[in-house]
Amino acid sequence: MGMWASLDAMWEMSAEKRIFGAVLLFSWTVYLWETFLARRQRRIYKTTTHVPLELGQIMDSETFEKSRLYQLDKSTFSFWSGLYSEVEGTLILLFGGIPYLWRLSGRFCGYAGFGPEYEITQSLVFLLLATLFSALTGLPWSLYNTFVIEEKHGFNQQTLGFFMKDAIKKFIVTQCILLPVSSLLLYIIKIGGDYFFIYAWLFTLVVSLALVTIYADYIAPLFDKFTPLPEGRLKQEIEVMAKSIDFPLTKVYVVQGSKRSSHSNAYFYGFFKNKRIVLFDTLLEEYSVLNKDIQEESGMEPCNDGEGDCEEIKAKNKKQGCKNEEVLAVLGHELGHWKLGHTVKNIIISQMNSFLCFFLFAVLIGRKELFVAFGFYDSQPTLIGLLIIFQFIFSPYNEVLSFCLTVLSRRFEFQADAFAKKLGKAKDLYSALIKLNKDNLGFPVSDWLFSMWHYSHPPLLERLQALKNSKQD
Repeated sequence: MGMWASLDAMWEMSAEKRIFGAVLLFSWTVYLWETFLARRQRRIYKTTTHVPLELGQIMDSETFEKSRLYQLDKSTFSFWSGLYSEVEGTLILLFGGIPYLWRLSGRFCGYAGFGPEYEITQSLVFLLLATLFSALTGLPWSLYNTFVIEEKHGFNQQTLGFFMKDAIKKFIVTQCILLPVSSLLLYIIKIGGDYFFIYAWLFTLVVSLALVTIYADYIAPLFDKFTPLPEGRLKQEIEVMAKSIDFPLTKVYVVQGSKRSSHSNAYFYGFFKNKRIVLFDTLLEEYSVLNKDIQEESGMEPCNDGEGDCEEIKAKNKKQGCKNEEVLAVLGHELGHWKLGHTVKNIIISQMNSFLCFFLFAVLIGRKELFVAFGFYDSQPTLIGLLIIFQFIFSPYNEVLSFCLTVLSRRFEFQADAFAKKLGKAKDLYSALIKLNKDNLGFPVSDWLFSMWHYSHPPLLERLQALKNSKQD
């Protein structure tokens, strides 16, 4: 009886209160679900203290213990930061933080001589204040993650000065992109008439394609140093492999990721006949600055391949990265995503979702109760409508979509691995995955439910098993 009475009471509330209550209820439901999953995975970290038999051939006990402790620390940090984020968001909603910030931005505009009719100007001030608040409240967590957790486990390469300079630069660059794009989007919605959602969608499509095109050439170099991969065997073999699958490669870059972190990565970008490949120096055994630092600290001279004890010296000084053959295997996997059309498929899915969201936004934007539910009684600003509908009203849909995309991503990863196998890279990809897992201290044991919900890449053992048969052929 008590439960039904509560439900009856809820439905007797005004529409505005029901909307507000449903948003908070769903937010905390998702949080509790995520906490439940994280607890299951954290139990794995705590109880799996010895290398399982199936991992005995690919992982030593020292690395296993390091990865276990690293992931346990990350999980604990994620719990507390997630709890803070949820409490902060709830308090902002309960105490009217969004309408307060909107009124504050209006006062700032008034000081500059802009009245309420300058809604777009007020919206930009609101965005600036909101992103500034988010950056400041998130800064302590970012500092702790970088200088405590990442530092403790040997990944952080930044100084505090570099970190702060980087954070300020990121904030400025973000504003330089966010504010002009937002102002144009709001203007298009204002003047677009009944079909504004089509024009808004087309605008965001053009902006997203433009950002993808210019990011690595003009934005990323503001933060990291990009240099062409030197002439040599690796570059030649990359070009040969790209040509063999008709990948229109124009340039290969090495990015100095080691000045920020010892985590490794590789990616490609560009459209049509202008593709570029970017390799993190931490991925390359021959080019990693961190490996050179280890060798210098050991007091050993670089060896030549002709020396009898060269391999022994390399083994002692080796910190991370992959051999050339393994780098090629990793790139074979990445190029598989391109050849199999995964990149195009992801763009199509993203744009279909974007169009649907703008269409539903057009349907809902006129509903005054949505604004009243969040404390906007006398006005219905377009930016606030975007925030309410996209962030809060679409939350259930976004959760379902995110899970479906995670499942699809795992499928794509298996397909890209299979493509690398067809290129004859199974053995090298097998060893590269093991090395990358070791370098990044990935924990190879996972709870099935946590893995299913969160992992966009299949667990290491599943990928290795899929490669194993081909490797042995």
